[in-house]
Amino acid sequence: MTLSARNDFFKGGIALAALSLCSIAAGAFFAFAAYPAFAAYPAVAAYPAAAASATLRPDGVFSTLVAEHAQAVALVPFFTVLAAAVYSFVSLVLIYRFFENTQSPEILFFALFAASLSFEFLRLLIPLANVFPISTLYIISGARVLLFARHFGLFALFTASVYSAGLNAQKQQNAFFIATLAALVIAVRTPIDGAVWDSTLMPHSGYRSMFALVEAGIAAVTVATFLISAHTKGSRTYVRIAAGSLMALAGRNMLIGADTWITPLPGGLLLAAGTWLIASHLRREYLWM
Repeated sequence: MTLSARNDFFKGGIALAALSLCSIAAGAFFAFAAYPAFAAYPAVAAYPAAAASATLRPDGVFSTLVAEHAQAVALVPFFTVLAAAVYSFVSLVLIYRFFENTQSPEILFFALFAASLSFEFLRLLIPLANVFPISTLYIISGARVLLFARHFGLFALFTASVYSAGLNAQKQQNAFFIATLAALVIAVRTPIDGAVWDSTLMPHSGYRSMFALVEAGIAAVTVATFLISAHTKGSRTYVRIAAGSLMALAGRNMLIGADTWITPLPGGLLLAAGTWLIASHLRREYLWM
């Protein structure tokens, strides 16, 4: 893939993240308009109604630990959705700024990982369904798109690690297709109940425990592959990138699975710090090539 074509991907991701931010703002505005009594707190009214209807807690590793010690807070999902969109937008802008003229096969797939968080705004369909007559079909469709985006982001970061281990850089389109197909199969084949959701406003999907194990497995293999690259290339840069990928994946899990005030801040900080480690050391690695 040429630099020009890759940069077009970056621009598309930036546009997607900007659209996500606009959608979040529009969702807050409409909820505010429907509940003028809450004029000082946009979207507050719709969220307690959605949270009160949640019958599940999230299944993430960190979420399960926190759920034993804290109750779900209705407004937390709104702020985590907003934080995910802001992270995606800022990360993609900076990646485009610093890698516009630097060829790195890994950075494209890391950018796709960052872009995948833009789709978290689809969780807002749940509270907005308490304001507008949104069909369950749309909620299920949105959940499938979000499920696709989450797994595609995981596969994209894993693919970046495989490129660091020596995969032919000319096969980026094939790798993109395989990651897309794998995430698509998961999204289409997973049963989803649009009438039941957890306290993060994610509709209930089947195989939740299995997918949590799959996510942990992919994270472990991704980190291990970066460490193998450090050994084979004799470069400590990839050790730091491995640490960054672990931090980014852990922070992502904490952020999107948060339903209390305990995990969003450390999750966001881990995600941002991991992103900085990956991007800065990739740039340093390829800048002199």
